[in-house]
Amino acid sequence: MTIANMEAAISLRGMKLQHERFALGPVDCSIPKGMVTAIVGPNGSGKSTLFRALLGLEPVRAGEIEMLGTLLDGNQGDQYKSRIGFLAENPHAHESHLTANEKAKFASNWYPSWEWERYNKLLRHFDVDGGIKLSKMSKGMRRKAELSIAMAHDPDLLLLDEPSSGLDPFAWKTMLEELGRYMEPGDRTLVLATHILEEIKRLADYILFIYRGKVLGLYEKDRLLDDWRTIVVQIDYAAKGGSEMLQRAPGFQGLSEAGAGLYRLEVDDPERGEAYCRDNGFRVVAVQRMELEDILSCLIRKEEARR
Repeated sequence: MTIANMEAAISLRGMKLQHERFALGPVDCSIPKGMVTAIVGPNGSGKSTLFRALLGLEPVRAGEIEMLGTLLDGNQGDQYKSRIGFLAENPHAHESHLTANEKAKFASNWYPSWEWERYNKLLRHFDVDGGIKLSKMSKGMRRKAELSIAMAHDPDLLLLDEPSSGLDPFAWKTMLEELGRYMEPGDRTLVLATHILEEIKRLADYILFIYRGKVLGLYEKDRLLDDWRTIVVQIDYAAKGGSEMLQRAPGFQGLSEAGAGLYRLEVDDPERGEAYCRDNGFRVVAVQRMELEDILSCLIRKEEARR
């Protein structure tokens, strides 16, 4: 089933917002329900701003946002938020005087599906003392406490902004286990912004690439990693127009010179791309699988060239 045919948890249709020095959008994409979508991009790309827009905390200049079937048109109220769990990238300073349990008690008033048993179970699993003030916790400990609060009402949609920030390897593994359990029923949606590539590989079904406020594409992760390849080819120095010919290869995404007549051809149609090279007399030296960071770099280069 393609993304277009899947039920959407979040729909963005020409969505655009503007700050004094930053613009996000226009964004057109649908984040599928029941899946894990990772938002990936350099710092300052607009990931946190996008989360704030989804929560109605940023005024949308143009277009539409639909969250869990609710159109955010300014008249939707806050009821839809009771079905969402959110973990911000940075802790809120005005909450630092509270203990984790005090913050949880306040949060429980806003979520009809809140379960103290689930909250306490999460604290135990994360090895967190809910009676300690948030200001007295380490960064990782506070992260675990606030993730427990975000998940305690068993939300339909979980939005996590850099959830593993400050976590040690053991706590990170525990977080992955909890998020895996959260997704088990099959009808919940997880969207996370992260720089941790291993996190993306283990959790994500889809990847949304974003750069300087522009969406560079929404891809199925496994297909992305299977399809994108770097083909290293050698061009005879006497041949004319070789690099131009390589740019016409099927599935062309990028091309860079590697020296000594070698070129690195990036394609998302590797079989046809390799056949094209051989058919046109180029010697294929190697075919290499592209890593996520290489794919993002390729997409960024294309965006910069477009600009």
